[in-house]
Amino acid sequence: MADEEKNEQETSEETVEETPAAEVEEPTAAEEPAVEEPEAAVEAPAEPEAEAEAAPAPQSQPKQKRKRLPRALRPKKGRRQRVPATERKAISREPKPEHDRGRRQERRGVVVSDAMDKTIVVKVDTIRSHPRYKKVIRRSVKFHAHDEQNSAKVGDVVRIAETRPLSATKNWRLVEIVEAAK
Repeated sequence: MADEEKNEQETSEETVEETPAAEVEEPTAAEEPAVEEPEAAVEAPAEPEAEAEAAPAPQSQPKQKRKRLPRALRPKKGRRQRVPATERKAISREPKPEHDRGRRQERRGVVVSDAMDKTIVVKVDTIRSHPRYKKVIRRSVKFHAHDEQNSAKVGDVVRIAETRPLSATKNWRLVEIVEAAK
């Protein structure tokens, strides 16, 4: 019985080797029962012997390698092709906000220096509690702000707003003088 199964496997391998590479594809549902033939071979052993005697296996030639399919014949996979639109769609744009400058940050601080022309230095103090220890922390930051009329003097409380870069250090402009120095 073992010899019959070996002969049957050899004949099935020969048929696979002899088929050209272009015809070899994935196994179909019709070929799947051929894999389960050893059970059928046990029931009818006479048929495989006749096939084995009719077609002797050539042992002198080496096995032929299965060649790859050309790229054009391989199954396609990957990105889906985009279907071109029949008409051009209009560009949809959202309406501009009513205020054209957007929301700018504003700070309130004290003028520390007005020695430069059209520029003031504003010291902005921030008071907040420490996130872990809850102690009140005072921090201060100095901003260079643009003052077109040179109206702000040292000690004035002013309001400044964020703006486009006006120089290497000036990103703020004077909005108003809240309180004049005494």
